[in-house]
Amino acid sequence: MAPELTLDRPVSIMSKRFHANKAEYYKLLREQEPVHHGRMMGPVKATFLSKYDDCVAMLKDPRFVRDRRKATGGRNKMPFPLPKGVQAMTQSMILEDDPEHYRLRTLVHKAFTPKRLRYLDVRIDEITNELLDGLEPQGTVDLMKHYSLPIPVTVIQEMLGIDAEDMPMFQNGLTALTDGMNGITMLRTFVWDMPKVTKFTEYVIDKKRANPGDDILTALVEAEEDGDRLSQQELIAMVYLLIFAGFETTVHLISNAVLTLLQHPDQLALLRNNMELMDSAIEEILRFAGPIESTKPQYATEDVEIRGTLIKKGTMVMPLFGAANRDPDVFENPDVFDITRKNNKHLGFGQGIHYCLGAPLARMEAKQALKNLLTRNPNLQLAIPDSEIEWQRIPAWHRLKQLPVTFG
Repeated sequence: MAPELTLDRPVSIMSKRFHANKAEYYKLLREQEPVHHGRMMGPVKATFLSKYDDCVAMLKDPRFVRDRRKATGGRNKMPFPLPKGVQAMTQSMILEDDPEHYRLRTLVHKAFTPKRLRYLDVRIDEITNELLDGLEPQGTVDLMKHYSLPIPVTVIQEMLGIDAEDMPMFQNGLTALTDGMNGITMLRTFVWDMPKVTKFTEYVIDKKRANPGDDILTALVEAEEDGDRLSQQELIAMVYLLIFAGFETTVHLISNAVLTLLQHPDQLALLRNNMELMDSAIEEILRFAGPIESTKPQYATEDVEIRGTLIKKGTMVMPLFGAANRDPDVFENPDVFDITRKNNKHLGFGQGIHYCLGAPLARMEAKQALKNLLTRNPNLQLAIPDSEIEWQRIPAWHRLKQLPVTFG
């Protein structure tokens, strides 16, 4: 019999032990130390919130900010020059606070019109069916690599209006931005790949200025509010954000959804018999097995006390959505996967001013991907034992390494 898990202190969310026992750790944190001074990775300290109400309150509290300099009074500039692409990333909307965040979000929101989203809904249906036409005859494939991944890649390519002749460079850029942001490859990505990706992004933006199209990148270039427009650096940062937030999240939402349903055959059968439950199923997947388990780090601008625990000014704070979404004070039978769950106020897309702008698109892609996959494959199954499923060890993410399935 395995020994009972105890709450080691400080908890490191990057440790192998935490990674192998996340659900148990989340439960222990909620019950024993809902405000826990732990570590994000290595020596990097962070305070973790695990109760739902605390996470929501913190995300709406102006005393917590994304820009660390506002909390610590640090330098406005780095002591060394950053590569151009990295500079653009530091200007991303998801790292800004109001009023700058509001300004950027207002401009970007103009690009996500209902008409454009309606078109994408039809296009995603076509993309998923075209992919399945080519995949199903193969019998067994890595669904994440060959289905979950190409869907948002194609959608983002078309959203940005990337021409066919530019697709190889676009694909290389995607690989650099997504696969190169972990471990020892990060240095090469920042120093070598990012400048090339930035140069390509500038080239695409210049093409849109010269030859506007009916696409979101053109809409971002032309977006204006009271004479204000996005700068070149802000446009580059927005392209990166579309890739990171709109692409990475959707890949893993689709993959996690398929795996979760295959692991719960009663719920899968219920969904197959009533596809009208698809919207509810997507929300429950976001709660139960969502790909994002925390936000970008926030920082306290003053001493703040939560549940009797002092969070000092300048402290990095991370709300643990993976824990909050299983909080029994908010969700009845939280460890039960139930696609008919009502009033599902999960935090899968965050909360507050940084609530995910691309949430409607991610839901749309996941819905079409699941609907067509399940409708066309009534006997879909895992191609490996459930015990062999592997997850990537990345802080704040719940991401599979691969998902081998057999069509049928």
